[in-house]
Amino acid sequence: MKKILVTGANKGIGLGIVTRLLRSCPDTFVYLGCRDAEKGYSAIEPLAKECPDWAERLCVLEIDVADQNSTELAASKVREYHSADDSLLYAIVNNAGIARSDAGVAPIIEVNTFGPNRVFEEFVNLIDPKSGRIVNVTSASGPNYLSHCDEYVREKLTSQNVSWDEIANLVESFLNEYEDASADEKERLYSHVYGFSKACTNALTMYLAKSHSNLIINSCTPGFIETDLTQPYVVERGMTPKEMGMKTPIEGAASSIHLLIEENIGSGFYFGSDCVRSPLDRYRSPGDPPYQGD
Repeated sequence: MKKILVTGANKGIGLGIVTRLLRSCPDTFVYLGCRDAEKGYSAIEPLAKECPDWAERLCVLEIDVADQNSTELAASKVREYHSADDSLLYAIVNNAGIARSDAGVAPIIEVNTFGPNRVFEEFVNLIDPKSGRIVNVTSASGPNYLSHCDEYVREKLTSQNVSWDEIANLVESFLNEYEDASADEKERLYSHVYGFSKACTNALTMYLAKSHSNLIINSCTPGFIETDLTQPYVVERGMTPKEMGMKTPIEGAASSIHLLIEENIGSGFYFGSDCVRSPLDRYRSPGDPPYQGD
């Protein structure tokens, strides 16, 4: 069985990924990662009703990717689970993410950018070194942000030679700018932080792929999906998700599943919701030709 950890998996796109793995990939066992274990068990109930056999292919794993202790504990639990047969993880899907926080921009970056790196650092020794994969679920907001941001930031976050220290330094500069900003400027920066955090995670993907060439590490956008994260847009517009062109979480899982199971996809790339390679610094519409750049 290919053992796969999906973070933020008790609802939304994460649950969509879990469901598609259960339905389409019978050779998989899934760790349903979530901050609240009870919510994880609640998410499993309807899955077990759909197919009782799926219960044997699921395990709730409590993990808060923004918390170092929680992430360490989750890794130790998986290590313990695998001790009997010395098995390894086939893949990790870093799906956990947030778009809003009453505490400003820092928590958003903590979850969206530092979270995937924290998970990788704690779990890397539990991943199969010969066939392991990492999928970072990002967003088209990343390329959209880079298409109009400061040139220096754009160059750093699209460089194949980007380092984690450079990404962290850009984050620190963003946080400092936010802290020193006027109220109006804070509002502007807050409106950009989600895209900035996802652009940083795309850059993290390149860095990890280059520094761990034995693994297949890519990022992708799920598309415009009806989730708790996008619900505020529905309310603001006074339209239905369908009227706004939103897809279901199950549909939004397509790009992640593609990166988990397809062969010859390369490593260190960003893929669109149509499972096609896309540029880091500008939006590529689904159906457009694949990006062919470096």
